[in-house]
Amino acid sequence: MKTEVVIKRLNASHQKESFTNFKPLNSKLVNEIKICVKDIFDRLGGASLLKSSGEVYIKPNAVDSKAYSHTRVEVLREIIEYWKKNGAKKIFLFENATQGNYTRLVYYGTGYTKLCKKTGTVPVFLDEEKSETLAFTGKEKQSKNNPEGYELISFEMPETVMRLIREREKYLYINVPKLKTHSMGVVTLGIKNQWGFPMHRSRGADHNYNLPSKLVDVLGYIEPDITIIEGVEGSIYGHYFATALADEQVRPFKILIGSKNVIAADIVGSKIFGFNVNDVPHLKIAIEKGLGHGVKNLDDIKLTGDITDLSNIDLMGDMPESGSYPWDLYPSFPKDVTIIKGLKRACREGCVNNPLCAMQTMYLDHKGKGGWTLLMGKGHDKDVVNSITGKVLVVGNCAIKEVSETLITRLGKTNVYLSSECNNICETANALFHLMKVNPINYVPGNPVTSLFALIMAKMNGSTSRVPSPLAHIFKMV
Repeated sequence: MKTEVVIKRLNASHQKESFTNFKPLNSKLVNEIKICVKDIFDRLGGASLLKSSGEVYIKPNAVDSKAYSHTRVEVLREIIEYWKKNGAKKIFLFENATQGNYTRLVYYGTGYTKLCKKTGTVPVFLDEEKSETLAFTGKEKQSKNNPEGYELISFEMPETVMRLIREREKYLYINVPKLKTHSMGVVTLGIKNQWGFPMHRSRGADHNYNLPSKLVDVLGYIEPDITIIEGVEGSIYGHYFATALADEQVRPFKILIGSKNVIAADIVGSKIFGFNVNDVPHLKIAIEKGLGHGVKNLDDIKLTGDITDLSNIDLMGDMPESGSYPWDLYPSFPKDVTIIKGLKRACREGCVNNPLCAMQTMYLDHKGKGGWTLLMGKGHDKDVVNSITGKVLVVGNCAIKEVSETLITRLGKTNVYLSSECNNICETANALFHLMKVNPINYVPGNPVTSLFALIMAKMNGSTSRVPSPLAHIFKMV
């Protein structure tokens, strides 16, 4: 029997002005979302989906409060209201924002805090919880005989997620990712959304060519009962971008995709961008490991709702001739920053695209300064390294091990900035704030007083999130 995926289209008009102005959705769209959310849940089982506790856990994509990077609050509101009307005893909204951020602040910036207060939903900040250790199971530990193995073979999982893992029969878990491409993972849909579960200290290592395997490792521990991909808008050229690029990167697809099978939902979501299973490494690995429960491609899926054929899908009428939308970063970077990549290896999943993405945002949205060098990867030409002058940011353990000592000896410690691991966004942000003269307080959307209050509350409640210093633009931190 084929696995059902429900696709609902929203027909009301979206905003006509530039997407650089992020706005609440109009009342007609919101009303359609309410109808479509109800139809998806009803088709998938309705109130019968509730489990013995009567509790519902909703995982949004709240990587950040930046425009178009998070699940629309209007969609979450309708999901919450549906379950309030269908017997839920208690509803939780749980998340662990990206490195360099803290969840409590993201909830303020996205409107999730107000949503929880108005609906009686319990906000859960996973970065403020105690955790337990689990094993990454996809590969053996890195060694001389296994150079492509994992550097970190265990990770910390928050207590709320551990409770869901241990007692899956008691709690309804709904995964609500945003429809986005991803400059390191091709797409960020249901499977990638669960990368928000591990604590920050567990995410920096192996955020390289091993990232797809680790995404699947997390999926092996916990699968959502329902996945609803929010595609009111979708993003191309990656998942997190400068607001100045919104008109190039935002597409108002106006769809919602729902399924009991997260892999089936991700196959369909990927196809909206023109990608097949083999184009998305973590999706391919998950299917090879049998986590699709019989679903391997579109042939194993029954499409219901408003779209029943994806063979020639082109919702916006602007699909590139290549047959898929671009997922790598939009090529707009400061011309006065010299970018040097290792000749032997430079992983797009970590030391390359994370700093490039942050640099692009600071440059385009905050008038960040150039006049320095960004170096990452391994296998560097000695003459190129010796030609570097001025300030330089060295990103990733591979580059640090290879060139940092030489650069520090020649340029001095004050001119060399180091960001460790494969993806330490906190250290990278600290360096970029100082190099580009961008005030971290201005970088955060919303009221600075609210941001400071949220930070104080997060730390008082035990947050272990990796957060840049608010004084990073003044003092060199790395």
